[in-house]
Amino acid sequence: MELNRSQKLVTGLLAGAWLLVVGWQVREHVRVVEAARSDLRNRSHEIASTLGAVTRAMRFRGAIFQERLEPVLEELVTVHTNALVGPAGLLAVELLNTEGDPLFAVGQTNLFTREVLAEGEHWAGEYVAFVQPLAGDTLGPDSATNNTTVVLPSFRDLTNSAARDHGFPRHEPAAGGAGITNAAFPPADFIPPTNAAGQVEPPPVLPGEAHHPGEGDRSRNNHRAPWMRWMSEGEFKAFTAKRELHGLALVMSTDNSRTVCTNDWWLRCIIAFFAGISALGAGLAWRNMGQTAELQIRLVRASELNSHLKELNLAAAGLAHETRNPLNIIRGLAQMVSRVPDAPPEVREKTRTIVDETDKVTAQLTEFINYSRPREVRRTKISLTAAATEIIRTLNQDIAEKNLRVETTGEALDIEADEQLFRQVLFNLLLNAIQAAAPGGHIEIVTQRERDGTASVAVQDDGPGVPPERRQEIFKPYFTTTQRGTGLGLAVVQQIVLAHGWEIQCLPNTPQGAIFRLTHLKIAG
Repeated sequence: MELNRSQKLVTGLLAGAWLLVVGWQVREHVRVVEAARSDLRNRSHEIASTLGAVTRAMRFRGAIFQERLEPVLEELVTVHTNALVGPAGLLAVELLNTEGDPLFAVGQTNLFTREVLAEGEHWAGEYVAFVQPLAGDTLGPDSATNNTTVVLPSFRDLTNSAARDHGFPRHEPAAGGAGITNAAFPPADFIPPTNAAGQVEPPPVLPGEAHHPGEGDRSRNNHRAPWMRWMSEGEFKAFTAKRELHGLALVMSTDNSRTVCTNDWWLRCIIAFFAGISALGAGLAWRNMGQTAELQIRLVRASELNSHLKELNLAAAGLAHETRNPLNIIRGLAQMVSRVPDAPPEVREKTRTIVDETDKVTAQLTEFINYSRPREVRRTKISLTAAATEIIRTLNQDIAEKNLRVETTGEALDIEADEQLFRQVLFNLLLNAIQAAAPGGHIEIVTQRERDGTASVAVQDDGPGVPPERRQEIFKPYFTTTQRGTGLGLAVVQQIVLAHGWEIQCLPNTPQGAIFRLTHLKIAG
């Protein structure tokens, strides 16, 4: 259906409003996604700040052993929903030096790759990786004092490595013992001695290393941690460059974030869907209101036209009724002229023609009056067999003229109908069958009970029948297939049938003829 201008305007406005709602929901969803990501970023900052404070609290003389820090990180990764991490879930932690190289990692270390560490923030569906600096951990290359945190391997690995680097033999511990026995290096459980002022005493100078050309006296390296003083300046700088703690990489689970985003996405889709349904419903309601208003206007016009047609119908019926009186006078005068004894044969023939044409016009006027009369149904109990027998008796002269055989078969049923109108239906159908049947033909009136508890009446003849293309047209006014017909008999039948709520069909008879079948007749009692 083509839309008019106002309908197009309203449809466009509703579509625009729906698109605005969809755009608003998309924007809100993007905001929720960004908020979820920001929450993970903030948690990574909190974890980095906490770990920075932990390392600063645990370090001694700028260093902290890996074996002391590693359990803390493992505990942090193990507990996914503690007060620090929350529902985000911490999957892995990796400590980085100033070059961005890993010192050591705990958790799912396979998630750390060069690409992830190079991006600084890597989103990979089920997890996200952040590279965070540790605030306050900076190293001045020439500063005498610094706030650097150096992550040392285990003390045993550190001293044995230094011994090998300086050419000292490595002494294995005795059976059941721990650490090394070389007097130049402390054991694994070594605690630096302190003086009366609480300061750590410097360790003894390693043999053969009191002075090294180009490196200066070791007394100038006393600002370093005591267990580092046997290293030269170059060795110390190389060591701290590799082991200096500069930042950390965190891998956090995005399960909670993705769940929040997915739930929000479905919520936005539901809102957009119901917004669309609302816009569609508003459009349909507005269109129905317009159609209702238009139908009301048409109904008023039809009511006015119907009133006008009723007035014309009454006027036409009155005119037809008044016309029959002069026709009856003309018919009577023509009969009187034809009965004059000395009337010539030509006059008698003309008067018979006048009588025949007058009867034909009178019959048409009678049918027209019957068709135009309002059908007010007054239901009473009627016997189908008795009504059919009486109609056959009324048309007995027409039946005898064509030597027809008419019979009534079927069940003896009583129905509820207007007696006068039902007799008129049977009269018109039987008269139509008599006119269609050939001389010596057979007509049958069949009554029966249907499966739905109603009754049916069928008038069958063996005449030429009705072509399929005319089985609907024969019920229209003034449509007839016989010369003697008025074209209003079957129209009156259909009018009465509709007034009772019945149905009528024109069906072919076997082997020839037609069947006019009434259905849905209500059985009395």
